Amino acid sequence: MKITVLTENTSCDPAAFGCEHGLSLYIETGGHRILFDAGQSALFAENADKLGVDLAAVEFAVLSHGHYDHGGGLSVFLERNTAAPVYMSRYAFEKHFAGDGRDIGLDPALQREERIVFCGDEEKIAPGLTLYSCNEKPRSKELGDFGMTAEIGGVRVPEDFRHEQYLLVREGDRRILISGCSHKGVLDIANWFRPDVLIGGFHLMKQALDGKLADYARRLDRLGTEFYTCHCTGEEQYAFIQPYMSRLHYIRAGMQLEV
Repeated sequence: MKITVLTENTSCDPAAFGCEHGLSLYIETGGHRILFDAGQSALFAENADKLGVDLAAVEFAVLSHGHYDHGGGLSVFLERNTAAPVYMSRYAFEKHFAGDGRDIGLDPALQREERIVFCGDEEKIAPGLTLYSCNEKPRSKELGDFGMTAEIGGVRVPEDFRHEQYLLVREGDRRILISGCSHKGVLDIANWFRPDVLIGGFHLMKQALDGKLADYARRLDRLGTEFYTCHCTGEEQYAFIQPYMSRLHYIRAGMQLEV
């Protein structure tokens, strides 16, 4: 599998590739070309041009969850690519709010796009490529709901992240999991799937740098998974947990890697 990081909070070369609070990955696996998330703006497309990624040739797109920093660039993708379906949770267009009350949801106008495929709890895209919501899985909720809320049926409730989904890629005997932010808890998610490789944010950026976080990192490491993290993990948190994890790497905008 080849991963090209189109946008992320940081850049491997700020003079060449822009960065923003958001995530977008271009994935090549098994002859398939996949866009996983689209950042918060057109920046992912600008970096794609610089990296030689042809967005018009993408076979299908996946939205990990209904937040602006992952789906804000979808309208740009739909302009660049006239054929690819976009797979997202059936809950993606519910209203979502940050802990400070800011609206962090998607542009509701996108709901009119005919190429959107609304997914249930399990959606097979192609042989070896399946999306899962894991909404029925028991969760430890060790990291809480981060103060986020959602509006469901006109009522503001604590966010349960039912709009989040994960892409499981099977390459022979290898299991590679792609996650946008891992809001449901990266330790729980890694335990549910037990992947050989997990790529995505850990949503630790507001976690205190203390013994609790160190223990959390040790338990992640004991799973034996190779982790490539980014975005909402937080640079300080990454630096703190890195000594406790023997197979942890950070990916940045402009990077191209084989996993």
